[in-house]
Amino acid sequence: MTEPIHHYARIGIVHFMAYKACLQGEGPILETLEKIALDTYFDVVEVTQMKDAQVRKNAAALLKSAHMDVAFGAQPICLVNQLDVNSLDEAERTKAVDMVKGGVDQAEELGAPGVALLSGPDPGADNRSAATDALVKSLSELCAYTGDKGMSVVLETFDRLPYGKNCLVGPNALAVEVSLRVRSEHANFGLMLDLSHFPLQGETSAYALGLARDHMVHAHIGNCVMDNPNFPDNANHPAYGDNHPRFGCEGGENDVPQAAQFLRELLNIGYLAPDKRPILSFEVSPMEGESTEIIIANAKRVLDEAWALV
Repeated sequence: MTEPIHHYARIGIVHFMAYKACLQGEGPILETLEKIALDTYFDVVEVTQMKDAQVRKNAAALLKSAHMDVAFGAQPICLVNQLDVNSLDEAERTKAVDMVKGGVDQAEELGAPGVALLSGPDPGADNRSAATDALVKSLSELCAYTGDKGMSVVLETFDRLPYGKNCLVGPNALAVEVSLRVRSEHANFGLMLDLSHFPLQGETSAYALGLARDHMVHAHIGNCVMDNPNFPDNANHPAYGDNHPRFGCEGGENDVPQAAQFLRELLNIGYLAPDKRPILSFEVSPMEGESTEIIIANAKRVLDEAWALV
């Protein structure tokens, strides 16, 4: 492809993964957001909770002055607090929904158009049907809450592996089933798919994106490390599982060829398009001893090289 990818998508980065010191809503949030805002490669930054109200106010002003779009990820809220939006314990399910609603309120302050989250843990085959019903109930409640604010809800699909996130959703086929049920009553819902998760899900870009094409509203691009016969010591890898290492790391699953295939399929399903310019965000995180700025540069080079192959 000769046209810049920025003509087809708004390129973003997940701030709280690139700068994991900010993952729990504290740390050098404003300083690191400023670094991203100064990089004109990025149109979008994805943030999470910011516990200090003044920090939220300053962050909103910073991003507005930088002419950047902002997205809000409640995934850290769910993971750090061990929330389960598909819990069969009604008190636990309600607690999870209420805490995500708190994230919605912060997202509104920051100017984000919606909130992304993940499903809770996989309860096992015997309870998956009931847990799916509970998840649909939670998502519907969140859609009603965000809908009153003119916002949306996005469910990100993850793996179902003991060394990963081991989420109910999980397989993209189940995600589409959930989306159909939620969208039957709420139009402000969609799915997020992430190249980082496809190897862990045992799915290809063509399969996953083809399946979710009518439900997908957000995309992430990154890498993962999993059980691999070519790298038998991967279980000791510092990024083993769903930890978003840099592209091309030893034992990793994704580099330029996989990124190029992902982009081809995003074009094939009509996700990438000049008239829409949806979000396509890097989700990458430095391993010990690595620089965030270097792994961001790695990601940009990989995306540019992959796009040139499309």
